[in-house]
Amino acid sequence: MRAWVVRDPGPLAESPLDFVDTPVPEPGPGEVLLRVLTCGVCRTDLHVATGDLPARRPRVVPGHEIVGEVIGSGPGCGRFVTGDRVGVPWLRGTCGRCGACRSGRENLCARSRYTGWDADGGYAEFTTVPEAFAYALPEGIDDVSAAPLLCAGIIGYRALKRAALPPGGRLGIYGFGGSAHLTAQLALAQGAEVHVLTRGEGARRLALELGAASAGGAGERPPLPLDAAILFAPAGELVPVALAALAPGATLAVAGIHLSDIPRLDYQRHLFHERTVTSVESNTRSDGEEFLALAERLALRPTTHEYRLDEAGHALAYLDAGDVRGAGVLRVAHRSTEQRDRRPAGPPADRGGG
Repeated sequence: MRAWVVRDPGPLAESPLDFVDTPVPEPGPGEVLLRVLTCGVCRTDLHVATGDLPARRPRVVPGHEIVGEVIGSGPGCGRFVTGDRVGVPWLRGTCGRCGACRSGRENLCARSRYTGWDADGGYAEFTTVPEAFAYALPEGIDDVSAAPLLCAGIIGYRALKRAALPPGGRLGIYGFGGSAHLTAQLALAQGAEVHVLTRGEGARRLALELGAASAGGAGERPPLPLDAAILFAPAGELVPVALAALAPGATLAVAGIHLSDIPRLDYQRHLFHERTVTSVESNTRSDGEEFLALAERLALRPTTHEYRLDEAGHALAYLDAGDVRGAGVLRVAHRSTEQRDRRPAGPPADRGGG
């Protein structure tokens, strides 16, 4: 099969990825083999390629927003059958036994594993996934639209919950890429007033088109104090900017897996009046199931730019440039059967490990 691998993490200008021929993977126990249909292009892929995230697997295949068609399975599988369409997210496995897993916080498992970082992902024609960590996808969402939902959408949903936005409140969003533009739609559907602060002119235009009350530069102050804010941009210098824009008692949720250094904070300006800063780490499988149901019910649709598999380098360069309108998606293949009789996917997988 054809796949992209991270040869040597470093700046994109040094071409850290190679497009190679490699064997089709074999599914292990509890894993299904997928023909990749689409794969979203996420900022985390950029962090893996450039080395912002330390390498965990030599020559890893990036990509963790995968829509695929089941074409095979390893021993012990029974949740999906050949021809099922499934989604592969960032979270790939947890121990199922630690205190975090047993208390419903599997996203904090110290032994968690991730698609496109610990194991090969979706910048390829085929991939595998533990079926316990895959999602049955709503038929009403097409392959291209579904891909960004599987990380950008789910992480944005968890970030919105962590930000503790009160009903009808004012939400500030710093950075406006794939995750942020989906979170904005979700917040607007819930009756929030959304203010976007981002560096890209194209991203600001998209924010206004989606219904944001205002869209300004990343370092600007919103027109009114914010009841909650989410920082999607991996820019630590925006933490004090966002905190200073919060109303008393409000929360800033930092949604990225990587963040540059945060400048010194002033207690009175940034933290007093019971302002809160919280991080967001991955997601639970329940987060994904809740969000995908909401996405179907609310007809959330990402703004996407489609690329061929061999254009993955161009897609990452566009993301790195910063002025992104929505989400990039690699189109890898089309379903072998567009219309088919489907059996129910069955109940969600047992939460007891992976």
